[in-house]
Amino acid sequence: MSENAITRRSFLAGSAGVAAVAATVGFTSFGAWQSAQAEEEATPGRTDTVHTLCNACSSKCGYTAYVVDGKLTKLIGDPNNPNSEGHLCARGYGYSQIAYSKDRLTDPLKKNAQGQFEAISWDQAYAEIAEKVQEIIASDGPEALALVQDPRPSGSYYCNRFIAALGSPNTYTHGAACNLSKVSGITQAIGAGDWVSDVENSAMTMFIGRSYCDGIRPSQVAALKRAHENGAYIVMIDPRCSNSTVFADEWVPIVPGTDLAFVLAMSNVLIKNHLYDAEFVAANSVGFDEWAAATENCTPQWAEKITGIPADTIERLAAAFAEAAPAASIEPSWRGAYGCAYANSGETARTVALFNTLLGSWNQPGGALLTSGISAGKLEDPRFAAPPKIEAKKLGSAEYPLASGSMGSAVYAGEMAKTGAIKGMFFYYSNMAAGYSNPEYLANAFANLDLMVVCDVQMSETAALADYVLPETSYLERSELPEFGGGKVPYVALRSQVLDVIHPNTKSCDQIFTELAEACGVGQYFEFTQEELAEAQLNTVGLTLDGLMKVGTVQFPEKAFVYGKQPTFNTPTKKVQFVSEACAKAGLSPYPVWIEPQDPVPDGEFRLVGGKQAIMTHTQTANIPELMNIAEEYGLMRPWINPVDAEALGIKDNDEIVVENDLHSGTSKVRVTERIAPGVVYLPSHYGCTVPEQHTAYNKGLRIMDFVPFHIEPAYGSTMSQNTTVKIKKVGA
Repeated sequence: MSENAITRRSFLAGSAGVAAVAATVGFTSFGAWQSAQAEEEATPGRTDTVHTLCNACSSKCGYTAYVVDGKLTKLIGDPNNPNSEGHLCARGYGYSQIAYSKDRLTDPLKKNAQGQFEAISWDQAYAEIAEKVQEIIASDGPEALALVQDPRPSGSYYCNRFIAALGSPNTYTHGAACNLSKVSGITQAIGAGDWVSDVENSAMTMFIGRSYCDGIRPSQVAALKRAHENGAYIVMIDPRCSNSTVFADEWVPIVPGTDLAFVLAMSNVLIKNHLYDAEFVAANSVGFDEWAAATENCTPQWAEKITGIPADTIERLAAAFAEAAPAASIEPSWRGAYGCAYANSGETARTVALFNTLLGSWNQPGGALLTSGISAGKLEDPRFAAPPKIEAKKLGSAEYPLASGSMGSAVYAGEMAKTGAIKGMFFYYSNMAAGYSNPEYLANAFANLDLMVVCDVQMSETAALADYVLPETSYLERSELPEFGGGKVPYVALRSQVLDVIHPNTKSCDQIFTELAEACGVGQYFEFTQEELAEAQLNTVGLTLDGLMKVGTVQFPEKAFVYGKQPTFNTPTKKVQFVSEACAKAGLSPYPVWIEPQDPVPDGEFRLVGGKQAIMTHTQTANIPELMNIAEEYGLMRPWINPVDAEALGIKDNDEIVVENDLHSGTSKVRVTERIAPGVVYLPSHYGCTVPEQHTAYNKGLRIMDFVPFHIEPAYGSTMSQNTTVKIKKVGA
């Protein structure tokens, strides 16, 4: 490891008590980390401090970086940042080491005729990419180009502007493999893609397939801890007993993919027994009577046969919600159970939003809060004017009409690459080939492209398939556009550059896409610097770039959320929609009804589920030695099976097993534990790297997407990432 890096000893002592055995909350205060480093010799020299934002996950927690003589030495979570609240998680500490990784991309790469990468100059890369872009536009039109990105402020702005300047509407995020169904389904019900469950002030909060302690945003973990201490009744509905259960009163294992039936049945109890807020529903919704009639047969007894949850448990939980209301809600979840997982994920999200409506919990203390945000105002400077409006529709918008327009269905774009409708694709900070759907299918699809360009920090499975790979600086070596955030108190935060550029031939994303645009003949839309754009954006909310750099995060208490205010539902009817015309037009029921999540499980097979761990973020962090060391030391790569299943198969804890289906077969040591429901295999979603250039992560563990077919959720466009089954057996059996 580089001499600049945080040492493994100090990291493990300070943050992997974190892994503590990855059994509690997975984050630590800087005080603990500082104490752990006390035995290290003090580093002489000048110390600079920089407020910046983490990039280990999408939370973008704020912290102060301490740099001594140009070397990163310490990180302290910023107390004023609403996501970190003075803390960082293990992955936040660990991922800071990406700057010093020996596996960094350092030069532009081109794949030669032998299929090997060779280093080329930036000028050559830009010129050749631009030539191919123009060829595609000339032969097939700009609609044959597409771009996929994992949204961060600068990446989102520059990627979208670049592809729009070329005349293509086809920009996609990672949402189809993350939270597309959740956001889109909730939007059909309430006109917004999310809410904030007021966990710490609640009398009761239910989590479905989501674990704050594995997620992991420190402020959310702290809120969950306070809720527990305040006596809130916390319920976890999940086939896996996650790390968040340490703060829960009840873990209810459920058959994967049946959350929709469970929430329909709880709704049935509230409606049948007149336990719902009839006054709120009457004043603030449309279509309730139709949906109420449709749920008459969705009894707890009916749901028990589907979900595996006893009918009396369903009745008891529904009644507890009614008693706790309006200081109660089902938390909106994320990727877990219905972000993108099954054929019914979008409808599950819609139903959860409707259940909270029955509780009358919108904007009530302890309930479901539709908080406000803050955004940059209109920029008058003509340099920032948007490229001409594109008349063509994003590919997939007709086929998956309920998919959030800002996200789109990236997996459908993959399908269009295979059919030839898309000829050229750009990827920014996206490992689509490993994490979005079946890797073999996507590799074959991308092989059909005339042009594939990847911009990333390290070689990924997606980069390995590309024609050109453009090396970005690490997040610590660049500044970024402001992060405009919402919540109880809206805020603006800034990622500032912490380190000088380590590898001189790497560039920041704003520079890369500006120079690509110039090479492609659309440079007139990028005649400004990122700093000028950031200054202009901040000026619209009364801030300056220099001022924000000094403090890192600015909150706007004058725009703070106010409890009890009348909710605004931005649906076509301006009310909560128990019935949706858009859903009906998309071929679904106008009101949520039961939809089977997947085909019946064949005899002798197991449902396969994934999920996060506190120390990892999907495929992004596995190549960090400090984090992989924790995973290996505590056996965190192992699939989980229940003791009942293990005994039937003659398997013991730590035995080597085979996990297989028609798509893939792999071997691993196994964890036998009561923390997974019978009939289910839990496989962590961070491992199984197939890129030799990632020396730490390569060939460690199994990759869950290898076992998942390429398929797309009807109407919503998500990847159905857990809609599959596997067989397991002991090696040699």
